[in-house]
Formats: sequence, structure tokens, C-alpha cells
Amino acid sequence: MKAHLSILLCCTVFFFACSGEKTEEKEEVQAYAVDGTALYIPERSEKATSALTANLEEAQKNFDDDPSEMNTIWLGRRWAYLTNYNKAIEVFTAGINKFPNSYKLYRHRGHRYISTRQFEKAEADYKKAFELMDREKIEVEPDGAPNSMNIPLSNTQFNILYHYGLALYLQGKFEEATAIYKECLKYSVNDDLLVATTDWLYMSLMREGKAEEAATVLEPIHSEMNIIENDSYYKRIMMYKGELAKEELLRTDQMDVALSLATQGYGMGNWYLYNGDTTKAKEIFQKVIETGNWPAFGYVAAEVDLYRLKD
Repeated sequence: MKAHLSILLCCTVFFFACSGEKTEEKEEVQAYAVDGTALYIPERSEKATSALTANLEEAQKNFDDDPSEMNTIWLGRRWAYLTNYNKAIEVFTAGINKFPNSYKLYRHRGHRYISTRQFEKAEADYKKAFELMDREKIEVEPDGAPNSMNIPLSNTQFNILYHYGLALYLQGKFEEATAIYKECLKYSVNDDLLVATTDWLYMSLMREGKAEEAATVLEPIHSEMNIIENDSYYKRIMMYKGELAKEELLRTDQMDVALSLATQGYGMGNWYLYNGDTTKAKEIFQKVIETGNWPAFGYVAAEVDLYRLKD
């Protein structure tokens, strides 16, 4: 295992050293969209590539020195941040074979099954993670890409349930997703987590046709919340509540414009879908697809819904 992963690392370092050249590594398909379109590792700046590769090298060294559960998780996460989801899943799978009761490894592999559109596998992983996880002691999950305040906001239990709900939602299992997001509220212990969970819970209820109940879950969300990371989810909810114009959702001053537009655009497209304007919904979903940010959850959801609407 160590030798195999070291070889994989060397191949990746070689790839990134080839400035501007397309290589076999670059051309490796990472996933297939729901319509069968091949998805590849996105282009990055040399600076971003350098930083991510350095983090991967450090994670590999730590793993080689001590192949613990946590070092396995970080090695897989570092591959994933390079959008090499195939390698990440491979690392997480090897880790699960070694640590079969690790709900954290199931949590992270499930995340990358969502990224690669393997929704049923993601659901199975999160079901297992939910069965195994500690229900009482909330465990802060360290960030791989720290926010502007360098404050980790999420926890392992939240991440298991949040992604579990998403895996169900993307399969059209809205009633089951609703139940999971209600459970997720127990672990949404700050404003950022609350708006993220509330947003997907609202959308799940709306897809069930439960507009009245959906409106009630928005009540705790207000204009004085302390949002550090999840501004896009917050804006979506404020739009649902009628406190933000729809047009404002597609304007962003955030650094990651593609991610912001994918997230906020999906919410806007959904609003039109709920209100019976399928043509406008498809138009907005297509704009999300045009961002090219295929790993973003808003993009994945727009991709799924656009495919269903075409059918």
C-alpha cells in the first residue's frame, strides 16, 4: 500500500511539473456526468497547483511514517483537493479495509462518490457512517481549506448527515432526504451550518410538495446572522423568504465566483421550478452548467435536474 501510493504521488508530481502540457494524468476521466459526459481535472494556476501538491507531499510523508486512520483520511482529502477523486476513493477504500468501523473514512469516501455521481454508493457509505458515528459527542472537523477567519465551523456528525441527505436528494428520494436533514439540524450548531441544512431541508420539502412546512423551517433564519462561509446558502434562503431580489442571487463579489454562481444559481432555478416556470428553471440550470465548476454541489444538482427536465 505504501509503495503503491508513493508511486501514485510521484506520477502526480511529474504531471504538475509539466507546466502547460497535457499528459495522461491530466486526461484521466474523474467522473461522468449524468448524461454520460466525461469530466476531467479542472485547469488551475501554477500557484494553486504548487500549494496543493506540496500539501499532498506532506500528507504522503505523514502516511508513510504512520498509516493511521487520520493520516489515511488526510492523504485521501489531499488527493481530492487536487480533484483526483479516483485516487481519493482508492485511498479511502484501503483505509476502510484497514479500519472497518471508521465512520470518518465512510464520510469522506461518500463525499467523493457524490462528486463522481455515484449516488447509490454515497448513500450506502453515509448510511453506514450514520450507524457507526458517535451520536453524543460533537467532533469538530478540521478544514483542508481554512476560511477567512481560520475557524473550523463544521463537525463530523453534521458532515455525515448533510452529505447523506444530499445523496438521497440527488436520487429524488426527497422524503428520506427530509428526514435526514431534520436529524442534521441537531448538529447544525452555528449560523453557517444552520443555513446550509435549512436550505437543503427547504428544497427537499418543496420537492415533496409540502410548501407550508417548508416555509416554517425558514423562520429561524434572519437578517442578523453571523455568516462566515455559507453566504450563498444564506442568500438563497433570504430570496425564498422574499427579503432578497432574485436578480441579486446571480451577482457575486466572492473570490470563488464559479462556486458562488453554481450554489446561488441552483437555488434560483429551483425557485422557478417550484413556481411552475420550467423554461426559466432550465435556463438558470444551464447557466450553472456553463460555470464549468462540476464538483460543486449546486452544479451536480443542476445537472441532475436539467437531465430530468430534458427527459
